[in-house]
Amino acid sequence: MTTNNRTQLALLGGPKTVEQEDAALFHWPIVTAEDEQAVLDVLRAGAMSRTDITKAFEREYADWVGVPYGLGYCNGTAALLGAFWACGIGAGDEVICPAMTYWASCAAVLHLGATVNFADIDPVTLCVDPNDIEHRIGPRTKAIVVVHYAGHPCDMDPILAIARKHGVKVIEDVSHAHGSLYQGRPCGTLGDIAGMSMMCGKSFAIGEAGMLLTNDQELYERAIAYGHYERTGGPSRFAAAEGAVHGELARFKGLPIGGHKHRMNQTCSAMGRVQLKYYPARIAEIQKAMNRFWDLLEGVPGIRAHRPPKGSGSTMGGWYYPRGLYRADELGGLPCAKFCEAVRAEGVAAAGPGANFALHTHPVFHEADIFHQGQPTATAFGQRDVRQGPGTLPVAERIAQLAFSAPWFKYDRPAVIERYAAAYRKVAEQAGQLV
Repeated sequence: MTTNNRTQLALLGGPKTVEQEDAALFHWPIVTAEDEQAVLDVLRAGAMSRTDITKAFEREYADWVGVPYGLGYCNGTAALLGAFWACGIGAGDEVICPAMTYWASCAAVLHLGATVNFADIDPVTLCVDPNDIEHRIGPRTKAIVVVHYAGHPCDMDPILAIARKHGVKVIEDVSHAHGSLYQGRPCGTLGDIAGMSMMCGKSFAIGEAGMLLTNDQELYERAIAYGHYERTGGPSRFAAAEGAVHGELARFKGLPIGGHKHRMNQTCSAMGRVQLKYYPARIAEIQKAMNRFWDLLEGVPGIRAHRPPKGSGSTMGGWYYPRGLYRADELGGLPCAKFCEAVRAEGVAAAGPGANFALHTHPVFHEADIFHQGQPTATAFGQRDVRQGPGTLPVAERIAQLAFSAPWFKYDRPAVIERYAAAYRKVAEQAGQLV
């Protein structure tokens, strides 16, 4: 193949497309003097372990997404654990979860004596495949976990229909999807209950924190009873008695049923209140930038945008760690890893193959004996043995060949974004130099 200097890939000695990256274009979160003052006020008051600011933040966040109940947590993993227990998941039960996600989406069920029946993902949405759920439901299945992966909403309507048919709960992991919409409805409001991380790397980033959301008062009160002892009705040094838990659960007031302290540090909730004021405008900017990037790459062979169809009413929220979809057959079989290596050589540091690894192959879900019973927790309480090894969930296991990372722009700067898109386009259109 004959090439000129402009089309010669940088990996092979040609010029870089992005000569120098601007770190400010990607820096996150945006922290202003208003955030700093809110945190300092908490520190100076010695109010880190109180709940007054957290309660205000919970109310504001719940109002923003449109649910009656929000509950702040020390992190997203704890929020999901609270959601699992609230949904009645216990020893011997099963939870269905996509195999390709961060471990916190499901690992906490092992702590409850339950097990995970992993499902495959859809190669376009990278979310759980609705067609790989129903056949996994058994007599001890209690919940389906859906993960709105990289901000892309799951295909919720068929999932909800399956769940209602079989009487199982739907738990949304919204850690990637703060502000994402599914057909015009906010992610986190679609299932029975939702948990999410708000740690410093997320698109809604306030520190090491989490949030639980639900429309169901009973689930909300169960989550309180499990890990928020100061809200159960017993007064503490830091808070007056609230009486937020009723009925049978009220018998346990003053102590957390699960023995956990899930309270959010108020430096985080103070920052959260400030961040929430500006978050809609900030994600609107991110969406403009990311859609511009992918619009510029429309029709380029081998690569596709990971985003909902235009006009569907679904959005990507803050586009948490964006992915692209890779189709090697359109580029002469060029491996995704080699494609990404060439894009990095063009000056795009973010380019890399894959996403999270497939959890169903990890020994924790096969061999870990959490309760020292002499047998794997995944089968120790009479569960069906639903463990799966390599080769059983082909899409999740091939993620390094099917997807790649893209720059996560925080500002819509057309000229700069055009250069980044040009780097991906150049490698795709000149893939013959590498095959």
